[in-house]
Amino acid sequence: MNDQRRVLVAGIGNIFLGDDGFGPEVLRRLAERGPASGPQPTPDGVRLVDYGIRGVHLAYDLLDGWDALVVVDALPDRGAPGTIRVFEVDPDRGGGGGGGGGLDAHGMDPSSVFASLDALGGTAPRTVVVGCEVCSVADGIGLSPEVAAVVDDAVAAVLELVEDPRRWVPAAAVDPGEEG
Repeated sequence: MNDQRRVLVAGIGNIFLGDDGFGPEVLRRLAERGPASGPQPTPDGVRLVDYGIRGVHLAYDLLDGWDALVVVDALPDRGAPGTIRVFEVDPDRGGGGGGGGGLDAHGMDPSSVFASLDALGGTAPRTVVVGCEVCSVADGIGLSPEVAAVVDDAVAAVLELVEDPRRWVPAAAVDPGEEG
């Protein structure tokens, strides 16, 4: 069907920095979900990708004309490790990151990805972040107990978004710089 919505779900994070591996872990669970609850295919039109720390690859993939982007990522600790936050990012405001203009092969925060996309001639789709406040991003593989305990909640939040994007909050409702 030509009018099918296309949604890219991007896992972001470095698995070698503790809770920064939240995004990749959520994407892993999304990709393999099923054993406990029976096989559940990814909804039509949804692509799951673990980008890790490859921001420029995400920017290039966004050139393919996605209707929506769901970014799954670790968020700074604001006093409540393990808290899931869902908010829309305004590409014009950069999502609270520090990026500048132009292609940034190493930047992974939303502003760097959007700046790279802009430099490549693309336009960012509607973007929602499903994030989790970290407990620790020290060197080491594996999530803290606080963050590991909410991975399934993040999976459910992503599935809710991709199945019904009308549930997304308006961009003006949340300022990512004022979270927490």
